[in-house]
Amino acid sequence: MRPLARLTDAALEASVVGSFSRYGYRWRRRLEQWRDPPAMTGARVLVTGATSGIGLACARAFALRGAAVRFVARDLERAVAARDSIVDATGQRDVDFTLADMADLEAVRAVAQWVLAEGGDLSVLVHNAGSVSPTLRTNGAGVEVTLAGQVLGPFLLTGLLLPALAGASPGRVITVSSGGMYTVRHDLRALVTPAGPYDALATYARVKRAQVVLNAEWARRVASTSVVFHSLHPGWVDTAGLRASLPRFAAVAGPWLRTTAEGVDTLTWLAAAPSGVTSSGEFWHDRRVRSTDRRPATRSADPAGDGARLFAWCSSHARWSPTPGLYGQRW
Repeated sequence: MRPLARLTDAALEASVVGSFSRYGYRWRRRLEQWRDPPAMTGARVLVTGATSGIGLACARAFALRGAAVRFVARDLERAVAARDSIVDATGQRDVDFTLADMADLEAVRAVAQWVLAEGGDLSVLVHNAGSVSPTLRTNGAGVEVTLAGQVLGPFLLTGLLLPALAGASPGRVITVSSGGMYTVRHDLRALVTPAGPYDALATYARVKRAQVVLNAEWARRVASTSVVFHSLHPGWVDTAGLRASLPRFAAVAGPWLRTTAEGVDTLTWLAAAPSGVTSSGEFWHDRRVRSTDRRPATRSADPAGDGARLFAWCSSHARWSPTPGLYGQRW
């Protein structure tokens, strides 16, 4: 990287606002002379939460590059509209979907069966489905729905799809986290049984932090020659979900928000470019590995233990355990 680009990137990171805004993306892209991600012809990808926002934008980006796109949605009408818009915008007709709520573990098992029954390798799995629940709700197993839908369900889907992902040698698993995770330290007890009244935004932040912890633990356990794992922060992106969950922030930050195309750039690059298989377990923002902590108070004293305990909790509640010895796993 040229000195000016390096200095600009460091200044943007230090500013936070500049880094996460549309201007951070545009300055970095120009100064670092980013190239568009390459073609994905022959790849099969699965995206959760692809009927709007970041999920729909990345599904379109994959289809535009020639990938066969599969996605998970909760609503039939919106799923049909999303599929049609992807086909119309890209000309790729190999696009299909299934309906499931990622907080419903039996529905997640059905998604995995749908993908595996089709046969063949799975090149990319994108965990994008997520929203902020305004009130305390639980799934059928009694797990809070934000945690179930964005940590437990993705954990189960990843585990069940490991054979198809490993067939891509390596497959890529990409989790869309959030800058909200920078505000909290991972604490399994607080994540699972928070003290005090339900706080929607605090719950969301803890869940987003847990996604990053789990990403690193998957990478520790699975050989990168079989599957690589990435988590990322897309920046502040103008989506319907942001406007619904943080209306005041969206109104104030409006001129600084990224388009969905800008928000999925790093995701698409990690899914398509050779750089996406040269590391595993990292946290990304704007095509660079970033620190997972911005304040000392959020740093873990036991990162390996945090990951192992979260993995064990997920394994127990999802009723899925890995088969020892496969994929270079260190179970």
